[in-house]
Amino acid sequence: MAATGLSQRTREILLQVRKMIPPLLDKFHKGQMGRVAVVGGCEDYTGAPFFSANASALLGADLSHIICEPGAATVIKSYSPNLMVHPYLKQSNHISADSTSASDSDEDSIAKRAIALLDRLHVIVVGPGLGRDALMQRTAARIVKAARDRGMGIVVDADALLLVAADPALVRSYPGAVLTPNVVEFARLCDALGVDTTAGAGTGACERLAKELGGVTGGKKRSGGQGDTLTGCLGTFLAWKKAYMDRLWDHDGSLSEEELTALAAFGASAVTRMCSKLAFEEKGRHMQASDLQPQIQRAFRILFEDDLEVSVAALDLAPSVVPAALS
Repeated sequence: MAATGLSQRTREILLQVRKMIPPLLDKFHKGQMGRVAVVGGCEDYTGAPFFSANASALLGADLSHIICEPGAATVIKSYSPNLMVHPYLKQSNHISADSTSASDSDEDSIAKRAIALLDRLHVIVVGPGLGRDALMQRTAARIVKAARDRGMGIVVDADALLLVAADPALVRSYPGAVLTPNVVEFARLCDALGVDTTAGAGTGACERLAKELGGVTGGKKRSGGQGDTLTGCLGTFLAWKKAYMDRLWDHDGSLSEEELTALAAFGASAVTRMCSKLAFEEKGRHMQASDLQPQIQRAFRILFEDDLEVSVAALDLAPSVVPAALS
């Protein structure tokens, strides 16, 4: 392996990713470079939605939202004034005494309030801090369906992957969806869809699962917290995909929608891996999920702004897995 640890194909793909990143032009106005919302955040989990939304903003999304449960909203707002927090979701045990959690009217009003935001957004990241409460899960499923109807980019992560395991039709054959399961979540999806994981490990099983879902892209994540940085970065890359397809700047138009989705997953994974490496160099075994976030700007510069040959020369990166769509 070369000293840089980057194969020629990986370098070529990183250069392709650069094509989909919008330039900073005077003609752009607020919101055009990405409006992303994280759907998640409940009474027990407030860190994950913050890390995801904050990563989206730090990577370059113009506007970053969180749609969460009221019990999580105040806590998340205290983390950062840069994020827009909407306390629209409800947990079953927080439905008022004069209503029932199973009531269609209650579920309708909860879902409609969140869905009303979708027309202001480009991408949703569903799952960070969502939890497994039945009402939260049903509301998230309705939001995913509404986002798909609008042709939006959708990242499905964490407990929202239970929705796909229960109803694969939510994302099946939808080119704008990217799933980010960890090892346990991946195994659960394979089991639910009847994908044989004994016939081959790693990318082989990943490709079989993607095929079963009709080509939906899978990104890789490793540890808790690190994956939230991944989903936020992925949300921003998918927003840039839309900007590219809308031709908001002059480019050669050589990238297809399928290629753009795969490049978004690859780019977000590359940024997250670089953040992890840089944070570990600084913190060592004491590294926390929060230590990745200050590295996002530097990781982006190294991978997508500086001379790639020079910037990675001193970095010992493991070889990246090339998505099938880019092979």
